[in-house]
Amino acid sequence: MSFKSIVRELKEMRDGFGSMSRRSSAAEGRVGPSRSGARLHWHQARHQRHAPWDDVQESRWASLPPELLLDVIQRIEASELSWPARRYVVSCASVCRSWRHITKEIVQTPEQCGRMTFPISLKQPGPRDSPIQCFIRRERATATYRLYLGLSPALQGENDKLLLAARKVRRATSTEFVISLSSDDFSRASSTYIGKLRSNFLGTKFTVYDSQPQHDAPMVSTNRSSRRIHSKQVSPRVPAGNYNVTTIAYELNVLRTRGPRRMQCTMHSIPVSSIQEGGTAPTPTAFINSLDEHFSSLAVSKGKDPIIEFSSTTLGEPPVPVQTSGEPLVLKNKAPRWHEQLQCWCLNFRGRVTVASVKNFQLVAAVDASHQVPPAEQEKVILQFGKIGKDIFTMDYRYPLSAFQAFTICLSSFDTKPACE
Repeated sequence: MSFKSIVRELKEMRDGFGSMSRRSSAAEGRVGPSRSGARLHWHQARHQRHAPWDDVQESRWASLPPELLLDVIQRIEASELSWPARRYVVSCASVCRSWRHITKEIVQTPEQCGRMTFPISLKQPGPRDSPIQCFIRRERATATYRLYLGLSPALQGENDKLLLAARKVRRATSTEFVISLSSDDFSRASSTYIGKLRSNFLGTKFTVYDSQPQHDAPMVSTNRSSRRIHSKQVSPRVPAGNYNVTTIAYELNVLRTRGPRRMQCTMHSIPVSSIQEGGTAPTPTAFINSLDEHFSSLAVSKGKDPIIEFSSTTLGEPPVPVQTSGEPLVLKNKAPRWHEQLQCWCLNFRGRVTVASVKNFQLVAAVDASHQVPPAEQEKVILQFGKIGKDIFTMDYRYPLSAFQAFTICLSSFDTKPACE
C-alpha cells in the first residue's frame, strides 16, 4: 500500500468520526439541550425577562415626584448625624441621576452643618463654631497613617469612618507621604490619589501638593491641546495634579535651647481675608475626576478605569503654586507655658491629649494689626494635634482648614527632625 493511499484512508476515518459526533449531538439536541446550551439559553431568557423590568424600575425611581423625593431625603439627612448611619444619605445619591442632584442640593458643606458626607467634604473648610474631632492611627510596620472620623479609637468600627490614609516613602534626599482615599491603594495613577507631602533633606521644610487646584485658582495654561488617556497607561510616578497649596517650616533648634518645636504654615490656597469679618475660604464643590460619583455607589463593581485629563506639556513641568486672590493665611504654633511643678512645657488641650510628646501642637492664626482680625479670632485654635496612646493621636480641626490640609500638617510632625529638637 502506497503512502498516498494510507493518508486517504486516515482522512476518510476522520471524516467518519466527525459525522458520527455531529449525528450524536443532533440527537441529543432533539431529546433535550446540552448543559452548555441550556446555560446559554437560560441566561438569554433571563436577560430578556429582566431587562424590561430593570428599565421600568429605573424609570420608576427617576420619575418619583420631586416634592416627595425632596421630603424623603430631607428627613434622612436630618436624622442621620454620624457614621455609619450617614451612608444611607450616600445611598440616596447612588440611586439615579435625579436623586444625586437633589441629594447634593440638600447636603450642606462641613462649614455649614459640621458633618461630612461625600469625599469632596475632605477638601472643604471645617465648621466655624466647633471643631471636627478625628484621630490618627499609625502603623509602624507598614509606615501607614490612617485618619478616622470619630471621638476615640475605642468606638472604631461603630461610629467612626476612614477618611484618609497616607504612606511614608523615604527617598535619598527627602521623605514623601502619599495621601489617598483608600488604605490599600497609594498609586498616583489611581483615582483615589488626592495629594502628597514632601520634605527637604533636613526635615525642616515641607510642601503640600494637591492633586487639583482650588475652584478659584488659575489653571495651568498651555498651548497644546489636552488629551484623554486611560489611567493605567499613566506611569505611577506621574500624579494627576501637582499644585503647591501649603508650605510648612520648622525653626532650627540644633542646640535645643529654644524649647519645643516651632512651626509656621503658609496656606497658599487660603487668603488671610477668610478669617476677617465676613470673609470666606475657598470651597471646592467637586473633584476633577468626579470622585464623588465614583464613591457614592456602595456596590462593589469592577468597571472601566476612569479617564483623566492630562495636558501633553504639563506632565513634565514642576509643581505649580496656587495663588490666592490676596495675602495667604499664615498659621503658627501656640507657644506653650513652662509648668514649675511638673517641670515641663504645657498646653491646654481640653482633655483631648493625654500623653506628653514633642509632636503635640496647637495652631493659631499669625496676623498683624493691619489685617483687622478680631482678637478672639486670633486666639482661636484652628488645628490641634496630640498623642493619647501608643501610635494613636487626636486631630481636631476647624474653619478655614479642611481635613486634607489638617492631615498633611499633622503628618509633617511624624517625620524625624534632628535639627529641630
